[in-house]
Amino acid sequence: MRDWRVWLKGLVAAAISSVANSASVLIADPTHFSPSLAGWKSLGSVILVSGAVGAIMYLKQSPIPKD
Repeated sequence: MRDWRVWLKGLVAAAISSVANSASVLIADPTHFSPSLAGWKSLGSVILVSGAVGAIMYLKQSPIPKD
């Protein structure tokens, strides 16, 4: 059971880290990712893809633990 908790915490941490790093697009291109409706949609796309990539990279490093 402990292995699952550690593994799940690592997966969540990897996703959160990737999402936090995606905030840098606000600095890199503030005109495209402005707080308008279109800007939030673009930022949401970046956050979703970044979080998914972070989770996938974690799964590559630490596959699902066996019981």
